[in-house]
Amino acid sequence: MTDSKDAAEREPRHSRSGARSSRSSSGAGRAKAGSTRAVAKKRDEDRRNTPWYIEIPVVVALTLLLIFLLQTFVGRVYLIPSASMEPTLHGCEGCNGDRIYVQKVSYYFSDPEPGDIVVFKGTDSWNTGYVSNRSDNSFVAGLQELGSHVGLVAPDENDLVKRIVAKGGQTVSCQEGDPAVMVDGKPVDQSYVLDIPVNPVNPETGSEACGGDYFGPVTVPEDSYWVMGDNRTNSADSRYHMGDERQGTIPRENIRGKVSFIILPLTRIGPVGSPDIQD
Repeated sequence: MTDSKDAAEREPRHSRSGARSSRSSSGAGRAKAGSTRAVAKKRDEDRRNTPWYIEIPVVVALTLLLIFLLQTFVGRVYLIPSASMEPTLHGCEGCNGDRIYVQKVSYYFSDPEPGDIVVFKGTDSWNTGYVSNRSDNSFVAGLQELGSHVGLVAPDENDLVKRIVAKGGQTVSCQEGDPAVMVDGKPVDQSYVLDIPVNPVNPETGSEACGGDYFGPVTVPEDSYWVMGDNRTNSADSRYHMGDERQGTIPRENIRGKVSFIILPLTRIGPVGSPDIQD
């Protein structure tokens, strides 16, 4: 009996202790929540109190950094300056040509393939006659160079756009009687080529099927590409540089990215396809 009574007397004390513990925990939780709200409120006040002459440059710098990273690793916009890729891409000297989006991501995981339209940096023989777009004023030229890294100014290099026709290890040519440009002895699909030649073709030295003078055979070096314009008779492409050390081919490392989309003008917005021209 005594033991039962003692147990009964002790039980309320435990209950009261548990209640005090619960109230203590609840109070600690409220205090912690209040402290968190106070910290957040102070952070918001500090943000509102940041002077505009500090906040604006920081926002601008972060925006430029983001643009630089996107253009370096993801893709960028280019302007088509000539008619060499008609009818697929429109352009001409002194006019507003197509603006294209060139993405780099796909070539991180796979190599360029015949049929792809690519932007690339020309090798030395392609740069003959290239005129720098930089100002003679060193200060202005410095600003232009800075702007080129964030897409505000064109880069000071001879970036070109063509379609890949053959890749490393393949042999490309076009001789009298061939129905089209030949790769490893088979004609490539030329349904994308401008039908009516812009410039006349001398039948003694070439054909419309070849898009100009006969050429080849040329065996493309490994990790290199033979490129041609869709406007075959009006394109200074690999055929015009066969006398250089690379026989007109472009090394893999010179390719900037794959043309994937026309973004301007509005009437021409849409994806740019990559047909299997060696099917």
